[in-house]
Amino acid sequence: AMSHEVRGTRHLKYMIRLLFHKDNRNFLRLWLAQLVSQFGDRIHQLALVGLIAERSPGSTFGLAKIMAFTILPVFVIQPFAGVFVDRFDRRTTLFICDIVRGVLILAIPYIFLHYHSMVPIYIIVFLVFCFSRFHVPAKLSILPDLVDEDSLYKANSLITTTGMIAAALGAMIGAFLIEYYGARNGFIIDAITFFISALFLFNITQPWRWRIQKKTIVDEGKKILEDIKKSVWQEMKEGFDYLLKHKEFRFVVNVMYTVLTVAGAIYIVMIVFIQETFNSVTKDLGVLALSLVIGLFCGVIAYGHWGKKFKWYNTIFLCLICGGLVLVLFSQLVYRYPILPMACGLAMLWGVTIGPIFIASNTVVHIISDENMRGKVFSALEIVINLAFLIAMFISSWLSEIVGMVWILTSVGGLCVFLGLFWLMQSQRGILAFDGKKMA
Repeated sequence: AMSHEVRGTRHLKYMIRLLFHKDNRNFLRLWLAQLVSQFGDRIHQLALVGLIAERSPGSTFGLAKIMAFTILPVFVIQPFAGVFVDRFDRRTTLFICDIVRGVLILAIPYIFLHYHSMVPIYIIVFLVFCFSRFHVPAKLSILPDLVDEDSLYKANSLITTTGMIAAALGAMIGAFLIEYYGARNGFIIDAITFFISALFLFNITQPWRWRIQKKTIVDEGKKILEDIKKSVWQEMKEGFDYLLKHKEFRFVVNVMYTVLTVAGAIYIVMIVFIQETFNSVTKDLGVLALSLVIGLFCGVIAYGHWGKKFKWYNTIFLCLICGGLVLVLFSQLVYRYPILPMACGLAMLWGVTIGPIFIASNTVVHIISDENMRGKVFSALEIVINLAFLIAMFISSWLSEIVGMVWILTSVGGLCVFLGLFWLMQSQRGILAFDGKKMA
């Protein structure tokens, strides 16, 4: 026990040194920006749920429609986003995206009060997430430029862990705010968090090699437009080819496709299931989301501490099996016994089991991909996994009108267990060896 305590203390001290070392000030600013952004994102997510609950209570399809507009930009913008990110200053991209998203979100409360139609809100949500499509690959691609390779694993772990803490606080505060004061206040707070995040990003100082390559925004913009006209589809193809070139990448695509299919299948159904089971709009949803995030936090901490001892792909298999079992237990027990403390405990346990999947997958992509291909690789990966999410979300929303929601959740959990066991058996037989690599 003392040995574990010492190792845990060393892990925490390493995280603190990573954040506050004088050479990592840019990483600290990126970390703070994401912290604030994660807080606001959870409030925004719950505000959308509250908005639909006010306009179309209990409608899984109504909720699926507005959430679809958060995903559609992946297919419209993402093909160009990776090309753009690999050619333009990533810090500037992040800053502009946050400012524009903040301004757009501020318009939602006004439209919500003055227009009954949902069409203007659909358009704004779509535009907000169009800019998010540039933000995501830029954020993932800039990280290796701000820390050395030896610290990359810990930096990924730290950003994921503390982001979950901010998300937990955002979910908790947002849930009660929206339950008692309405959805529009959530959008106002979310807009403010974007502006604060932009301030931290603006203060990231660029390394010298970025400065000598940087042109004026107008000149660079013209060059990017010309390059897009000439080669965007070729470079998209390069991103997908690069993903398929490595065995590890191909497997990460399969894993993330599976995980996002599961997430899409249960996302809308789970929200309405909780609303109807506990007879509330966002309050109990927020409490359960907080429990889930606490579990994710514990799972990420545990994986950051012990992850290097296990082959990364076996970790993913075991997490899928355990996560599927917990999802089955959650859906069946909560359906029969709607006791909030029990549901919170199961949500926390579920978070513990699925947290390591995302860290393992993202870190593998960072380690294997070349610096000038990261934007295209993450963009290609985003397209694949969001397509899975969107399709599964609409199928499960449609099925929920025919089949009980509890049985949809149970079936998805059983599918996770089956796939995890199948891949684990292939691994034990040497079919998925990956040269015996462990996570670096």
